[in-house]
Amino acid sequence: MGSETGLKAILERLRAAERRAGRPEGSVTLIAVSKKQPLERIEAVLEEGHRVFGENRVQEAAGKWPAFRERYEDIELHLIGPLQTNKVRQAFRLFDAIQTVDRPKLARTIARIAEEEGRCPRLFVQVNTGAEPQKAGVLPQEADAFIAECRDLGLVIEGLMCIPPVDEEPSLHFALLAKIAARNGITGLSMGMSADFEKAVAFGATHVRVGSAIFGERMEG
Repeated sequence: MGSETGLKAILERLRAAERRAGRPEGSVTLIAVSKKQPLERIEAVLEEGHRVFGENRVQEAAGKWPAFRERYEDIELHLIGPLQTNKVRQAFRLFDAIQTVDRPKLARTIARIAEEEGRCPRLFVQVNTGAEPQKAGVLPQEADAFIAECRDLGLVIEGLMCIPPVDEEPSLHFALLAKIAARNGITGLSMGMSADFEKAVAFGATHVRVGSAIFGERMEG
């Protein structure tokens, strides 16, 4: 697919992928992954009119997004990295969606704090489609039971999320995630990143997560 980068080019590629898949234009949400990006790059994307962003760490998000929210309306922030149970309350204050619900203890903590706060961010269950030991996420064969457990706690699961192994064909993982979602009556699918988001759209992604192709390479450290 195309190699063009920058917000405008990525949006054009996303709209083209929707058309190829026979899906309505604008049906896929682009999450601009802003982890480890300098503030000036994030602000440039905000100035272009984009409002949906993804962060990996609660602490990093806390250091930059409250100030941006004071200056820009309608920001939608997704947590796309692992969430520790002791950071759940802080995550509620920062994020509109948590995409990494992946274990019973975390689900129970979210349910308890949601009851205390009287509200809850939108929730996605992370599925470790490649069964990679170093990655977070519920295993595919355990996903149905975990989704049911979340629902028994009163949680509304809007979607599923996956990060395919880097050395495998991502389409196989996108198809697996879509199958798990369909049999559980879940419509949201967060899948596809800079290198493969166009394939993800063909398999039904509702959210794609693109970082370096929008912002440039991350600042490490």
